[in-house]
Amino acid sequence: MVCPESATLCPTQERNTPHHPPSYVAHVVSCSTRQYEPRSKKRRPTFRRLLKTSGVKLENKLKNRQLKQQNVAKKQRKEQKRLRQAVKGAVGETPRPLETYRKRPEEEEEEEFLESLPTDMMEQEDLQQMTAMARQASFITRDLSSCGPVHGGKKRKSDVARSYEKVPRKMARTEEKEVIHLLPIKDKTGVIPQSVERVVEKQPEEQEQGEEQEEEQEEEPDDVDTEAEPPSCQEMTPAQRERLRNQKLNERKLTIAGLASAIVSDPIGSIKRVKELRGMLMEADPSVAVTVRKLVMVSLMEVFKDIAPTYRIRPLTSAEKTAKVKKETQVLREFEEGLVSQYKFYLEDLEQTVKDWKQKKKKRSQAVALQAYGGLAEVAVRCLCELLVALPHFNFHNNIVVVLAPLMNDSTKKVSGVCCDAFRKLFQQDRAGGASLATVRVISGLVKSLNYNVRPELLRTLLSLRIKEVEMKKDIEAAAPKKKFMTNKERKKNLSRMQRKWKKAEEKLEKELLEAEASESKDKKIKLHTETLNIVFLIYFRILKKAQKSVLLPAVLEGLANFAHLINLEFFDDLLNVLQDLIHAGDLSNKETLHCIQTVFTILSGQGDVLNIDPLNFYSQLYKLLPRLHAGAPNDDAIIVLRCLDAMLTRRRKQVTLQRAMAFVKRLSTISLHVMPNASVGILAANRATMHSFPKCDFLLDNEIQGSGFYLPELDEPEHCNAQNTALWELHTLQRHYHPVVRRFAVHLSQGAPSEGSAALSVELSRRSSVELFDDYSIKDMTFNPPVASPSLKKKDHFVVGAMLLDAELQRRLECALTAAEDTQLDFTAAHTHKTTQH
Repeated sequence: MVCPESATLCPTQERNTPHHPPSYVAHVVSCSTRQYEPRSKKRRPTFRRLLKTSGVKLENKLKNRQLKQQNVAKKQRKEQKRLRQAVKGAVGETPRPLETYRKRPEEEEEEEFLESLPTDMMEQEDLQQMTAMARQASFITRDLSSCGPVHGGKKRKSDVARSYEKVPRKMARTEEKEVIHLLPIKDKTGVIPQSVERVVEKQPEEQEQGEEQEEEQEEEPDDVDTEAEPPSCQEMTPAQRERLRNQKLNERKLTIAGLASAIVSDPIGSIKRVKELRGMLMEADPSVAVTVRKLVMVSLMEVFKDIAPTYRIRPLTSAEKTAKVKKETQVLREFEEGLVSQYKFYLEDLEQTVKDWKQKKKKRSQAVALQAYGGLAEVAVRCLCELLVALPHFNFHNNIVVVLAPLMNDSTKKVSGVCCDAFRKLFQQDRAGGASLATVRVISGLVKSLNYNVRPELLRTLLSLRIKEVEMKKDIEAAAPKKKFMTNKERKKNLSRMQRKWKKAEEKLEKELLEAEASESKDKKIKLHTETLNIVFLIYFRILKKAQKSVLLPAVLEGLANFAHLINLEFFDDLLNVLQDLIHAGDLSNKETLHCIQTVFTILSGQGDVLNIDPLNFYSQLYKLLPRLHAGAPNDDAIIVLRCLDAMLTRRRKQVTLQRAMAFVKRLSTISLHVMPNASVGILAANRATMHSFPKCDFLLDNEIQGSGFYLPELDEPEHCNAQNTALWELHTLQRHYHPVVRRFAVHLSQGAPSEGSAALSVELSRRSSVELFDDYSIKDMTFNPPVASPSLKKKDHFVVGAMLLDAELQRRLECALTAAEDTQLDFTAAHTHKTTQH
């Protein structure tokens, strides 16, 4: 604003100043006032603010442009849809009948007259033409007195043409442009922003999709008229059908191979092709549907095994989704999200295939026959088993376990065998313990829900668990000394300044060493194993309590024998009582009884050595079972016997009497004559270990009798059979055994099992246990191990020396008897007739 005083001139100034026009005066006034205007408080925008605002404006412009393009595309699609419906309606519309009206009296008379005329004067073609003309609505045949519009039909035809006109024309594609901001230029006037426009190139996939959509839209109206029906399969010969099927199958195979190779070569860039490959699981052609679906299942399984990362992909949080990240990180996130979703859909397809097979459902598409669902389900189960073993760390592993666990109890042996083998491999490969724990939980719930009516193979899979160490009682852990670091107060009170400095550095180093040892991961592993083993024992104890006469008892006893060294002390008394009752009942087989004995002595030789228990009854039971081992019985029982002998005689040698040990040595030597060669080697090795543990057993190598009484081999009590009054004559027989290792052990034992000298064993044989020797010389392949030398091929024609050894008189009588036998001819018929005549 300008002050009024400054805007007016005094009279003196008005006289002295020259005369100027009013416009000039206004210009001078405005210039004078501009010098006294206050400076504007608004600052000029900085370069950073210009960049920010320009970026926001550019984003808004791009969004508006995209929204406009989407709206235009939607309108075009709607108009094209209306057009297609209009065309289909015009093509399929039938001609409407003529409007009915009341006839005039003159017309009725004329019709009666025409009907009365003879029709012989009119030809058949003329009559048909006139009839067709009568059916058509035209101006001549129309009743003008009717109230309907005359050109109603023409209007309807013109509506179809107008609908064509409403369809938007194909516009020239406007190329999308991207604005790139450059460094601004600064001059006297201020900062001038600089930018360059660049054409955005569409990706080839999007461009192809757009072109395909346009072609489909162009060709759709024509398809109605030009569609030709393919020749039916019934019209083709069997050779033509087979040729057509092979052609289709080869095309599908090439498509599957191309998609799979593209995905494996570039997983991040080709993750969308996984969806395309998975879509082929819905193959609708009945001639190749089963084969194509099987190929796609196996191909996708191999693809996921190759491209799946070695870690579990977790969903992003809302904060992570909104946060700005690098372009590479965003691409990786999109790949992981797409991979997890496609993997989930693939597993759902496999699970649905198995469910349809179990429930015997048939899809609406009718592409796959009901009989072919069995083969599809087997392939789906194999794919799930492969993913179970190969990707235990990846997402949805627990879901695969839930699907496959019930199939271990399936009536189809092939399916149940594949599932049991997969879980065995999973248990053997699982080092951390997490996958094993999840699987054991599912198996426990399954056994309980089916009321213990499951197959024994399901429980035998638990024998493959890799559990070597578990947590025992808390008081044992508390008794272990722990490393304790000094506090600050203790350091200041007890140490000098220099000592505190050294102590701090030492404690820091010790902490780093503890971290390097990964003690935390070890503790976590032990906790997982402890929880897993508790669930396993819970399954076993439930079956022992509620289903003692079920077919699961052998598997339970075998599992208890396998994990007996890890059983808690609290369960020892109850478990020993239950096993003793089972043995006394007499309903167990040899193998089940041996498992009971092995469980008891595994417990007593481990943690149970602190218990004051004398299992004399179990010694008598094993001594009674030994004669049942022979070459005709299963050879697997022998290895259980060897394990029991190791726990009963070698580890518990301080609790075993000499009479008991000598009785076992004698009976084992007798059994070694009747079993297979590898079992003989194992039994003789067990005898060797017993003789080393009880040196006074060398009484059995002497013929002299120690004490009174006779040896009673039929008595089943080892303490009272008087084994000290017999000798190991079996060793003399075994020295002529066909197996070289058995002969070597027999010679070694007959000399008193020396550790040095000519009768000593080699290092390879002496350092191995009886169980290891049993496995090393196994004859599972039905071949001798080591191979036995074949007999010599030389044959003797006649004995020269043998005849000279005989007495001369004896030789003469022998020759006379031989010549008389050659001269006489035997007649059996005569003897028969003579016998009948007597009767």
